[in-house]
Amino acid sequence: MLDTSALLGSIFSGAWPFLLLIIIVLFFRTPFMKGKIGEGLVNIANSVVLDETVYIPVKNITLMLADGSTTQIDHVLVSKYGIFVIETKNMKGWIYGDECEKYWTQQIFKQKHQFQNPLHQNRRHIKALGEVLGLPLSVFVSIVVFVGECKFKTAKPSDVFLGMSYIRFIRSFTKEEFSDVQIEQIVNSLQSQCLKQSFQTDHVHVKNLKERLNQPSNAKVCPKCGGTILLRNNRANGNAFYGCSNYPRCRHTEQAK
Repeated sequence: MLDTSALLGSIFSGAWPFLLLIIIVLFFRTPFMKGKIGEGLVNIANSVVLDETVYIPVKNITLMLADGSTTQIDHVLVSKYGIFVIETKNMKGWIYGDECEKYWTQQIFKQKHQFQNPLHQNRRHIKALGEVLGLPLSVFVSIVVFVGECKFKTAKPSDVFLGMSYIRFIRSFTKEEFSDVQIEQIVNSLQSQCLKQSFQTDHVHVKNLKERLNQPSNAKVCPKCGGTILLRNNRANGNAFYGCSNYPRCRHTEQAK
């Protein structure tokens, strides 16, 4: 009689390396890993081509703002010529986007996918940095870098770059904005005020981001912390109520009418 359990065991024992390979390939194709790979490529370019004693890198930082929201920044280069804030996108296919549009479009063959306008993302990053560091927005330089095999099918904004072309743009700044002492103070301030890198920090940021993107234009502001008032349900009795998006840090609630 055929021993099916032994047969299945033999098949899976021989197939597990291929299954592992498939899992690894699928993992590296997730948006999370694509983003990390894109950030890594820009990190390598910065360290190889730019002098890190002149352009001091502060990488992958998450900042908490006064209203309780968070913002996550891929790369910050602090230099005497200004503070360069770099947002990376690892994409392929055709890219359609206008500076004023809320969302841009990526097209691969017949499939289309929308993503946040990276220029708007970077403006939020710069606003956050200005708030945290107490600096005017004029000392910040916005740079969006696309890595991967992508091509713009609409006019590409002047502060959006493909591959390493952004390096020349950074080097074009020659007017000195900061002294060595100021640079050291800025770097120390950033490192001390950014949240600790962890899965919990990423989870809170993603939750915060989803709530912000789904926020209606007439959303009510929390009177205690400046967060967004959201309609929620009581887990115990199912009754609806309004609560702050920054719960549990802020426990402000309002009765649903």
